Amino acid sequence: MDLSASRSAVLVAMPVLVGSLGRIPVGVLTDRFGGRRMLVAVTVVSIVPVLLVGWFGAAGSYIPMLASALLLGVAGTIFAVGIPFANAWYPPARRGMATGVFGAGMVGTAVSAFFTPRLVDWFGDWQTHVIIAIALAATAVIGFLLLSDAPDWAPQPDPFCPKLWAAAKLPVTWNMCVLYALVFGGFVAFSTYLPTYIQNIDVYDFDPVQAGTRTAIFALAAVIARPIGGALSDRIEPKSVVLVSLGGTAIMASIVNIQPVPEVQAGLVFGALAFFLGIGTGGVFAWLSRLAPANRVGSVTGIVSAAGGLGGYFPPLIMGATFDEAGNNYHLGLILLVSATVIVLVYTAILLPDTDSDHRVQSVRRKDLS
Repeated sequence: MDLSASRSAVLVAMPVLVGSLGRIPVGVLTDRFGGRRMLVAVTVVSIVPVLLVGWFGAAGSYIPMLASALLLGVAGTIFAVGIPFANAWYPPARRGMATGVFGAGMVGTAVSAFFTPRLVDWFGDWQTHVIIAIALAATAVIGFLLLSDAPDWAPQPDPFCPKLWAAAKLPVTWNMCVLYALVFGGFVAFSTYLPTYIQNIDVYDFDPVQAGTRTAIFALAAVIARPIGGALSDRIEPKSVVLVSLGGTAIMASIVNIQPVPEVQAGLVFGALAFFLGIGTGGVFAWLSRLAPANRVGSVTGIVSAAGGLGGYFPPLIMGATFDEAGNNYHLGLILLVSATVIVLVYTAILLPDTDSDHRVQSVRRKDLS
């Protein structure tokens, strides 16, 4: 469509916005109706905007495509369904690995980045979107036939607003929001904007298929790292895992800013960046699953995952807005990422307690009450 950098950034950011904010009500609805129903419902509803995006994209209509991209964000709310769904099946000591494996569904980003440009070459724009819609329909049927909620899961019929307010008042909600906005937001931002970044003529000048392949590898590295971060958090303090993630992210983003040469050096740097972001996403939700009340996991997850999505919404806009047309570079945007990571690292290290400390405080309080 020959879009400018800013218009392209707005377009790819729109689904992230709706997918982020939509996670808040979807998380509450999951507490009420259960993961099985909501997983199927979100998958079915996502079919319509996929077809609309394909239709208007093939027609070259930017504004209608932008509106369709907003609706496409419904698909992104699935995360606020899957985390409480998986969480309910496992005891606390195993939830880090369980939610990490579910979160490895981020591999869809890698699959899309790798196959979408190829499918377009093979079949065309509109036909590719039809294929995606068929895949969504098949997923909904499989979910309807095979999924079931955990045996001890019980619906939470509390009214929407009081339930959301109760989750919003918990300190764990906002602490995890800060962390997830950075680690998952960083993953989303790079996964959506990396093709644009590495196709820049003065960065790496890859063609769309080459850019898609490298974005797929980046996403795959983060996908592999996510259950690793969850499993590590089952064995050591999640806080330690998150601190390592933040420190590694700051270092790797700094190296990205000096544009390491392709292929080996740049590949290792971007792969390491994806790995550190991935273990952070696993660590954050392992931390959350230990601290959030069992009957509030869906609501807390909705708010936290919304923050993560919003964390991925703004960086592409910032990268487009801070793009230096004279120097043809993205240095300022990357410097802002490094600065934000360092601030969150210090905040986490100094102000956030580990789960052992939290458990000890609760134990002391119970003794005092008795």
